[in-house]
Amino acid sequence: MGFLDGIKVRTALTKHQKGDIEGAKRDYEALLKNGIMKPNYLLPYTVLLLRDGGEENYQKVKNILAKIQRSPELRKEDRTQLLMNFAVADWKLGNQEKAIKLLESAHRERPCGLTYQTLGFLYIETNDAQKALDFNLEALDYDHEDSVTLDNIGQIYYRLLDDKDKAKEFFDKAHEQKPGQIDTLWFLSRYDLGQGNTQGAIQKLQTAREGRFSPLNFVSQEQIDEEIKSLGADG
Repeated sequence: MGFLDGIKVRTALTKHQKGDIEGAKRDYEALLKNGIMKPNYLLPYTVLLLRDGGEENYQKVKNILAKIQRSPELRKEDRTQLLMNFAVADWKLGNQEKAIKLLESAHRERPCGLTYQTLGFLYIETNDAQKALDFNLEALDYDHEDSVTLDNIGQIYYRLLDDKDKAKEFFDKAHEQKPGQIDTLWFLSRYDLGQGNTQGAIQKLQTAREGRFSPLNFVSQEQIDEEIKSLGADG
């Protein structure tokens, strides 16, 4: 990679960091078309592609990551991100068993908050309540303040074990750690509605819709917009 190419990479990354997502995506795509295969920009680019969603983007993520998986510039922490992004793309393409096995392998190789969070959610999606609970409680031992893990456990009790009182304890703790967490706000709004507090639910949903959605959110922005509308409020 030449000097000018290095400047282009740094410029794209700076746009991304400053929130110019569309500008960053245009720069990332131009770098990719020019054959510049650098993990330092391709990993964040694949995150944006995953967030945009769609079968074409998920397949593109897999193709990009396959090309850089043996790059000498890939650090250990980068490899964890690479495997997670690849697994998420597989998951969204319907390859659920393959995605979980890949993440389990990554977790055995280098357990960290990222793998605990992601595997913890995917186990919930398989509807195996005991396995999901055991793993997420292990994750909570790893980091007892992790808002995603707290939300995961809340979802297990709410969605799989039908214990909404126990679930709320974890949703409340998750909300304390990260007040803008999308899924937590969605579930807490369910409790507001159950108590007849429509305005409280709307406020939580409006906060949630301003968050940055990912392929691993339980609820989509479209679902939240529809719910807000159904409750008689503007988004």
